[in-house]
Amino acid sequence: MVCASAPGRGTIAAMLIAHEGCSPTVHPTAYVAPTATLCGDVHVGAGCRVLFGAVLTAEGGPVELGEGGIVMENAVLRGTRRDPLILGRQVLVGPTSYLTGCRVEDEVFLATGSRVFNGAQIGTRSEVRINGIVHLRTVLPADSMVPIGWVAAGDPVRILPPEDHDGIWAVQRNLDFPGYVFGLDRPADGESLMPAVSERFGRGLGRHSNDQQI
Repeated sequence: MVCASAPGRGTIAAMLIAHEGCSPTVHPTAYVAPTATLCGDVHVGAGCRVLFGAVLTAEGGPVELGEGGIVMENAVLRGTRRDPLILGRQVLVGPTSYLTGCRVEDEVFLATGSRVFNGAQIGTRSEVRINGIVHLRTVLPADSMVPIGWVAAGDPVRILPPEDHDGIWAVQRNLDFPGYVFGLDRPADGESLMPAVSERFGRGLGRHSNDQQI
């Protein structure tokens, strides 16, 4: 992995943070709001707009915004060691959305409060409407639509209403969130995954202790 040693300077007064030897780069034609945070191996492409309170953080894997992308207020975009976060051209990420370790192709609309999880892929011109969820390792084909509050899960994908817990769990269980994201086995009934998650995830996040503001 080759990382920049210093940030590119567009119209930017944001908090830029070097993490594990990598610094954010911002195209000269991009705008990043003063209260946005870019941490580590983050690349903001030509003509992008990253608005107030947004957080783009490379947790072992890069975050890349393609040309003309828009990240609205208080959205969080996280790249992971296993899955980088890659956005294509003219992608809009709505306010308070959360994306982690996913690949989003060109001209996708992710509405307010959308959630896209590790290993997911969203095809060109798709829409995830308000509070829609694309679960981990899910493949959403081009021109798909996830309705308001619905859940897309699996490959081939099923798009289900939030009240269909049994249908969602039938797909979600085999996607193996604990194993894929944390490398842990699902706990037995009556046991908790959280002590192991807290220890493992906390150790990884502890690598930020050596970060430096640029």
